[in-house]
Amino acid sequence: MSAKYEFYKENKDDLIYWVDDPRIIGEHLFSFDKKKVFNLFPDYPWKLTKEQKDIFDRENPYWAEFFKDRT
Repeated sequence: MSAKYEFYKENKDDLIYWVDDPRIIGEHLFSFDKKKVFNLFPDYPWKLTKEQKDIFDRENPYWAEFFKDRT
């Protein structure tokens, strides 16, 4: 894991951490555990477990709707 990653939550009760890496521009990175980092566009929903996808969709309805044709 890069020491450059910064993890933050959009809402204090969220389970998902969004990830900032100042070296990367234009990617939407997120994590459930601060260990494995997903890249939204190539990884959603294929690399998420059913439970992870359910959590992601609940906390991020905009992205769930945006990618609805992928499910």
